[in-house]
Amino acid sequence: MEADRKRWDERFKEREFAFGKKANPFLRRHVHLLPKGKTLDLAAGEGRNAVFLAQHGCDVDAVDISPMGLRKAGKLARGMGVKIHTVLADLDTFQLRPGTYDLIADFYFLSRRLIPKLKKGLKKRGRIIVETYLTEQRNMHTGGPKQLKYFLKHNELLRLFKGFRILVYREGIVREGGRRKAIASLIAEKT
Repeated sequence: MEADRKRWDERFKEREFAFGKKANPFLRRHVHLLPKGKTLDLAAGEGRNAVFLAQHGCDVDAVDISPMGLRKAGKLARGMGVKIHTVLADLDTFQLRPGTYDLIADFYFLSRRLIPKLKKGLKKRGRIIVETYLTEQRNMHTGGPKQLKYFLKHNELLRLFKGFRILVYREGIVREGGRRKAIASLIAEKT
């Protein structure tokens, strides 16, 4: 979607990183549970999570709709002495080959239609790490999307990965980065 690309390019155009250079706290805390093979970082933005995963031995495909974000991701990777493969794509139409990835990272990009493709895209024993907003986030006025379709209901993330082995799950209001957020976080393994 052209409107999405423009919106994210606008967000990422500044010299400073919109979300900082430090990887997501849930990812940092649980990186020891993640495989080091072929990795897909969805909606990678400016690359903070992709670069972190590359620093931990992953071969990362960083996919995003924003050319501006991906340029910054590539520059961040070079500055940190690692390589990532950036892929410019709209995730609504992104083609994901079955059995390709050891790890898929999905932070704050919720597309329920994409979940079956993600499951198929994982190798057997592959793992997925996901974190995104719960519906309560809308009433907290501390950031996040506006449309209801981009929020999870209670236990929905668990239901979306039914049949997977759940390694870590949390749901509720957390304080990270100096602000409160209503989120669900999961690490699951394809059986």
